[in-house]
Parts: sequence; C-alpha cells; structure tokens
Amino acid sequence: MKIGINTFLFASPFTDKSLSILKDFKAMGFDGVEVAMENRGDFDPVRLLGALKDNGLECCSVCGAYGPDRDLRGTEEEQETSKQYIKDCIAACSELECDLFMGPHYSAVGRSQMETPEARKQQWATVVRNLKEMCGYAEQKNVYLALEPLNRFETDFMNICADALRMIDAVGSPMLKVHLDTFHMNIEEKSLPSAILDAGDNLFHVHASENDRGAPGTGTVDWKGVKDALNRIGYSRYMVIESFTPDVEIIAKAASIYRETEKSSSALAQKGLDFLRALFAE
Repeated sequence: MKIGINTFLFASPFTDKSLSILKDFKAMGFDGVEVAMENRGDFDPVRLLGALKDNGLECCSVCGAYGPDRDLRGTEEEQETSKQYIKDCIAACSELECDLFMGPHYSAVGRSQMETPEARKQQWATVVRNLKEMCGYAEQKNVYLALEPLNRFETDFMNICADALRMIDAVGSPMLKVHLDTFHMNIEEKSLPSAILDAGDNLFHVHASENDRGAPGTGTVDWKGVKDALNRIGYSRYMVIESFTPDVEIIAKAASIYRETEKSSSALAQKGLDFLRALFAE
C-alpha cells in the first residue's frame, strides 16, 4: 500500500514557501504528497514537481477546495467559477505528473439543507451536465476526477458511496471515479467494508482519518475491515492521511477542530503512518 500525506495538515494555502516541508514528509517515510490547491497561482507546479523529485516523492493527487463560490449545482456564476477552478486543478495535475484530482467536485462544501424532490432532481441534472463537460477536459489531460461523498453536516448532495456510483453511471465517462474517506464513511455508511466492495474498480483514492479527525488507528474506525475490503478488490493506489490539528487555524475552523488529538501535526502524521504501515504489513 502506497501512503501519502495531505498538505492541509501543515499549511493553508500551500505555496512555494511551503516546499521545505517536503523533506520532512520524506524523512517520516511517506511515498507521496496530496497537494491541496486552493487557488491557481498559489504555487508553481514546475517548481513543486522538481522539489518532489528532489525529495524522492511524487504528487499522488491534487485535493480540491470548494468554497461557496464554487458550486456545480449553484447559480450560473458559481457553476462557471467552479468549472474554471476544476480546469485549473486538472491542468496542475498534468504539470505535476499526477493522474488524479479528487474532492467533492459536485457542490460547495457546507451547503447542506432540506431540498424538495423537484430541486434535487434539477440539481442532479445540472451536476451531471457539468461533470460531463469537466470529464471531457480531464480526458484531454489524462487526469481522473474522483468524487468524494461527504457527511450530512457538510453536504446534502452526496453522502455515501452509492451516490457517487449513481453519478458515475449518469455521467458515463471513464474519467469519473470514486474517492472514499474513512471519516465521512464512519458517519454515513452502514458498513465501511461493504462500501469499499461496492466501489470496486471505481475506487481510485482513499483518505485515512479517524472518527475524530485524528491519527488513523487511534479511534473507532474499522481498520481491519477497511484493509480486508481493499485487499479483496485489489486496491493498489494511494491511501492518504487527511487528518487535522488546530495548528493550521483556517483549516481547523473549516473542519471544526477545536481540540488537540496529538501534540503536533508532525506527531499525528508519523503516528498515522506507522499504524497504516503495520496494518497493511499484517
């Protein structure tokens, strides 16, 4: 199992000034880095790719950041803003020699409310149309888009793996895949292993985080079940630690991280990595 680390644990936004942390990721023992791209121009992809290679790392994925103005089911302006952002991130993936842009591409994070059946149907059709367009661009760049279901407090649109699979069927593009996050799954799925098995070959990315957003292996997530299910489907792509501490204040606020689960971001990353290495070595 290849294991990566999400940059949100250490920096927001991730910029050229953040490149010094790459040597720390390598020293910890990570294989790759998931780069959170908040805005085009935050970092130079060419410079970042060189720094990754200098440290014996690869960009395993680019992580999307969907604020209120980026919404594929929102107003026309919000849809256009979101589509331009998605194109920017896909282009960055290509420049970083990375084949995956992942995240809740379908909606702004935090948009969660009771919608009428008519509104849901209309929003679904809007997202299908927009994702078809985005997948066409992604195919030109040889980059996959992976949909991440979020918990009910962060979205009302896509909460479980079955939702993502239904969207993949509706869009009908080979470039659209599934991204599962153990934190969100632990809230929404009846069974984490069953969701992984249902995703099957469509599973292109996994986030590892505990029920409290802490280090993997320190909480209630069914890690043995997760491991067994991933092995059963022959999963060979990345598992990325996406956990948080209060250290990066803007992310802590967005993810409702009000208390420390570890003494530092580095301690969390190392503890999670050591646990996952031991888990998949069994």
